[in-house]
Amino acid sequence: MSSIRTRVLLAVLGLIALTALGVGTATYRSVRAETEALFDYQLRQMALSLRDQGEVAPAQASALVDQQLDFVVQVWTADGRAIYASRAHAALPQRAQLGLADVTVAGQVWRSFSVAMPSRVIQVSQPLAIRRKLAADAAWRAVLPLLLVAPFMAAAAWWLTALALRPLQRVAAGVRQRDEQSPQPLPAEGLPEEVAPLVTALNALLQRLGRSLDTQRAFVADAAHELRSPLTALKLQLQLLKRAGSDGDRAAAAEALAAGIDRAARLVEQLLTLARTEPGAEVTTQRLDLSELVREAVADTVPLALARGTKVELHADAPVAAEGDRAALSALVRNLADNAVRYSPPGARVELRVSQTNGVPTLQVDDAGPGIPPAERERVFDRFYRRGLADEPGTGLGLAIVRGVAQRHGATVVLDDSPLGGLRVTLRFGA
Repeated sequence: MSSIRTRVLLAVLGLIALTALGVGTATYRSVRAETEALFDYQLRQMALSLRDQGEVAPAQASALVDQQLDFVVQVWTADGRAIYASRAHAALPQRAQLGLADVTVAGQVWRSFSVAMPSRVIQVSQPLAIRRKLAADAAWRAVLPLLLVAPFMAAAAWWLTALALRPLQRVAAGVRQRDEQSPQPLPAEGLPEEVAPLVTALNALLQRLGRSLDTQRAFVADAAHELRSPLTALKLQLQLLKRAGSDGDRAAAAEALAAGIDRAARLVEQLLTLARTEPGAEVTTQRLDLSELVREAVADTVPLALARGTKVELHADAPVAAEGDRAALSALVRNLADNAVRYSPPGARVELRVSQTNGVPTLQVDDAGPGIPPAERERVFDRFYRRGLADEPGTGLGLAIVRGVAQRHGATVVLDDSPLGGLRVTLRFGA
């Protein structure tokens, strides 16, 4: 049973049924008891009203018989002689028990009341089965209105339940109307207090989903734009290679084509890395040694550093414990080290330091490059943003990847001036 409406309705109907059963049972017993008490009162009043009645002749007694009456009146003299009987009966109580009593005669139980006078004894009797039937009928007539009203109460409960859950139905209809192209927030006006937090949470989710979709659309558009140029360049370089008339021209065209392929491959690799840093991407968190991870990632930059004559120094003697995605953090370190080597002059020095500062794992990268002016230090984290340096065009994705990985790990990235004359990048993880 997954329907809230069904659950609430069954609970309300069950409560109505239990209430009706309890009230009906109590009413039935109360009316029966009161009816029987009323019958006892009638017996007593009839007996007492005959205290001054004289002897009745047999002819007069037969004329007074009424077969419609359930009561039987008997009068005896003090010596036991019957002087009156309201009607003939095959088996009537022949002895009087003073007061109220149940008397069994020939298998039939009578309810009787007897009163003794100085000259006579008066007894009024009634079959107990008839009393109980009359009392039961009266009790049922008292309970019947409650039974008749119960279906109307159930219908009212069904209608009220549907009315109370109508805001949820409106919310569900609003959610069904949304899709990935229209994540507009749901209307929150006029909602009950129990539903408003749900709608607020859904609107927050839709807002995050909208931002994520906008980011992905922008990423796809930018990636398509950025890939168009290198692919066009590769086609042109391939045509130049085909039209080369001499071995020297072919060698130069082949070298240019190989460089273009390397640039395109790097761009594709950076795009894939950036895609893995998008919100919602799978994260495999594990405990790792940040010093060892940086040492392994920097090793991939050594060939480029050797080619440029750049000296790379790593200061990470002691293990520094951290938690995160090893592949993502390796990509972050490689991008920082690669940028530092590429933008530093040939023969310069690049320094990387891994430390535990006040319990916080920290990575610091210094280079001797041109640095970044303070006014541009926020913009360089945008995708495909380049500062227009002719010697190192790059892809404009390195720092965007760094910030994306840092945000996924709860870390902060700070850009500052380096003592080496270039840029200092400081990465601080959460405590």
